[in-house]
Amino acid sequence: MIVKEWCMYCGECAGVCPRNLIEVREISLNFNEEECKDCRICVKVCPVQALEKRDD
Repeated sequence: MIVKEWCMYCGECAGVCPRNLIEVREISLNFNEEECKDCRICVKVCPVQALEKRDD
């Protein structure tokens, strides 16, 4: 997951992740990308469009 520099760390993404794979810290987001099923719900709910799924 790519987190853009304008991320506000509001936690919206963590709140909607159906697998609880996102942890919000004070100035960072931690993603468990190995367990991610690529639903992109977190990307869709971000109020400032700060998330982008990595295309591997």
